[in-house]
Amino acid sequence: MVHIGKRLKKAYKSVDLEKIYALEEAVKLVKANATAKFDETIEIAMNLNIDSRKTDQNVRGVVQLPNGTGKNYRVAVFAKGPKADEALKAGADIVGAEDLMEKIQAGDMPFERCIATPDMMGLVGRVGKILGPRGLMPNPKLGTVTMDVAQAIAAVKGGQVEYRTEKGGIVHSGIGKASFQEKALIENISAYIDAVQKARPSGIKGAYVKKMTLTSTMGAGIRFEIPA
Repeated sequence: MVHIGKRLKKAYKSVDLEKIYALEEAVKLVKANATAKFDETIEIAMNLNIDSRKTDQNVRGVVQLPNGTGKNYRVAVFAKGPKADEALKAGADIVGAEDLMEKIQAGDMPFERCIATPDMMGLVGRVGKILGPRGLMPNPKLGTVTMDVAQAIAAVKGGQVEYRTEKGGIVHSGIGKASFQEKALIENISAYIDAVQKARPSGIKGAYVKKMTLTSTMGAGIRFEIPA
């Protein structure tokens, strides 16, 4: 039997599980229920009408949240020469080539995002089996394989969020902190939803978004409607 703590039980009492709330009301509730001693992450989950087993229905992309995520991401960059210098000046936490590859092979991975210049992808491919399952593999479609490493670093550290389909057709991401103002959270949520909506596969028939839920790290899930 799954144990439900007192805080979560209290949160569930304040939420009507049958109701689909307006976004503004859902944000108020999720903030009110985020009572842990740390600044809880606010997360969104979208259940999509897709078959994640089909490659042409995989939804994946990035979105720049207007108010950031409230989290400081450590960034590793595969680059050499002037591009390595550019990455360091732009605020990369780790920059390297063969030495960075060896760190990763040894399990030393003190970073949450990875960027690479195109000429480094042969090297990156040698640790692809390590980076890929962790969602860290640089990808040109996500802007993480690029010659403009300074811009890519700025995007990540400025609040860029990746979304991608998981099992059951769900995409979910952290979109802010409980300490954020309601307006800031609403703006971030709206930007995220808009990006996922625009990534709709062309072969989908009928409703694309089946359900959306907002929650905090320790809080109850709150269903809400797509904002107009």
